[in-house]
Amino acid sequence: MSTATITISNMKIELTLEQLIAAIGQLQTEDRAKLARALADTELDADLARLIAELYSKPPIEDVSDEIILSEIRAVRRQRG
Repeated sequence: MSTATITISNMKIELTLEQLIAAIGQLQTEDRAKLARALADTELDADLARLIAELYSKPPIEDVSDEIILSEIRAVRRQRG
């Protein structure tokens, strides 16, 4: 069972994952929901950063011109119009 040292406003607390889960279980429902959203946001930020890094690592596609893109936009607008 591993522990992690958590620093909160100059306080250091060593907790196991099980202890952290137990502490979270003591929170009010609304506070647990806030925590869940914060964790989801953190994961989304990490996923987005990985995606951006992956996209930047690929060579650009040069066979698509601005004119091709604009013609596709016009075609979609005609279909929707």
